[in-house]
Amino acid sequence: MARSLVVAPQWIGDAVMAEPLLAELAERGETLTVAALPWVAPVLRAMPQVADIIELPFAHGRLDWAARKQLAATLRGRFERAYVLPNSIKSALVPWLARIPVRVGYQGEGRWLLLNRRLPNPRDERPPMVAFYGALAGDGGVAPDARPRLSLPSATVLEALARAQVRRGAYWVFAPGAEYGPAKRWPTEHFAALARQLYSQSLQPVLLLGSGKDGPVCDEISLLAPGACRVMAGKTTLDEAMALIAAARGMVSNDSGLMHVAAGFDIPQAAVFGSTSPDHTPPHSPKSRVVWLKGELGLDCMPCFARECRYGHYRCLTEVSPERVGAALREVLEGQPAPAR
Repeated sequence: MARSLVVAPQWIGDAVMAEPLLAELAERGETLTVAALPWVAPVLRAMPQVADIIELPFAHGRLDWAARKQLAATLRGRFERAYVLPNSIKSALVPWLARIPVRVGYQGEGRWLLLNRRLPNPRDERPPMVAFYGALAGDGGVAPDARPRLSLPSATVLEALARAQVRRGAYWVFAPGAEYGPAKRWPTEHFAALARQLYSQSLQPVLLLGSGKDGPVCDEISLLAPGACRVMAGKTTLDEAMALIAAARGMVSNDSGLMHVAAGFDIPQAAVFGSTSPDHTPPHSPKSRVVWLKGELGLDCMPCFARECRYGHYRCLTEVSPERVGAALREVLEGQPAPAR
């Protein structure tokens, strides 16, 4: 049985989309240890095929050469294979320094020396990410219909519900943040309007989840939807946020890491896309509905993948009405088939 080290992506959504690759590797008998940055590690813990996790001590954006050498020294002789999912040179250093015999990854940033089984960089600069990671398995990659799946122990979910003082399936979750920038954020007033609607219809609260950086946006939504929302951004760990998502009645979000978490748990959700493309990073779940108005708006700039709208109008997001997103969520809750995009 091969012992393999997997260097995980640094973002939550990418980590979720790597799950089908890990499932494929485990299925063929590889024992997986995943090296991940601390803020991504909880996502990997929700994947049963991961045998162990090494939390990387490196600072984001820094080489940390001495720390990488020190870690690599502790890994020598422990693994037969390494899979390097990020494309950076830094991410491939530890497997190379650890002298792991087989080191697999994309060519990336000119990693001729660091990797000895290299896939050519895809011609499409933004390929579908599940297939992109899955190709590292070789032999055709993962199955075309492979999709990420996450799971948590029941006790973990029950503890999070008790702390939040909510019951399973008796609340909604919104994830209104987007780390990348405002071109991925649906307007706060739209989130607030939908929160008011859901609360008035169900009398069930809307939990606003996210990081501490999302606090101001969540506070604004809560002020615009009096009594409907509970601001929990920055007040939960990622483990707790994942547990609350896993037990929610439904979720509304931007294209974000928590969107992919909800898809991994098969939670009914409506996901709003603006500057990014659901062809690149869709939520992989039959209970997901994507609201993306590229065809209707006729904006040649979609998708621009920019952090801010170069024209300043953000029409790809502002023209997505709360009614439209509410209808998408209602469709999946009622089990209606997804419309063709």
